[in-house]
Amino acid sequence: MTEENKKKPNPIDIHVGSRVRLRRNMLGMSQEKLGENLGITFQQIQKYEKGTNRVGASRLQAIASILGVPVAFFFEDAPGQEPAASRGFAEDASMAFAVEFCGSPEGLQLNRAFVKIADVKVRRRIIDLVKSLAADDLD
Repeated sequence: MTEENKKKPNPIDIHVGSRVRLRRNMLGMSQEKLGENLGITFQQIQKYEKGTNRVGASRLQAIASILGVPVAFFFEDAPGQEPAASRGFAEDASMAFAVEFCGSPEGLQLNRAFVKIADVKVRRRIIDLVKSLAADDLD
């Protein structure tokens, strides 16, 4: 089979897969662990995350349940959707930035470490520290 005859993944399947990967990473869950919970192999999870294989409706519902998000999470900012700004939600642009940050290696490390801090007062002090450091960069 030649390269041009191979079917390319649908952009929506790629997007859904990337959102599965994002949420799985945010939770610090391995592909193997997600696969175990679904009764499938980690290789199948890889195919879903790359968009190579399409996720069926019942499987997507199961993934959403395991990852603790609504099914709609996987379609947020999907290609071909109306731009967030025209829907009238001012926070959508910052939400897209937050999702992008949380998907970065630094964002994942920071989130994983932060959620392990049980003391709410310590967490608030860390937020204040980060805000003050960010304000210093603006000066």
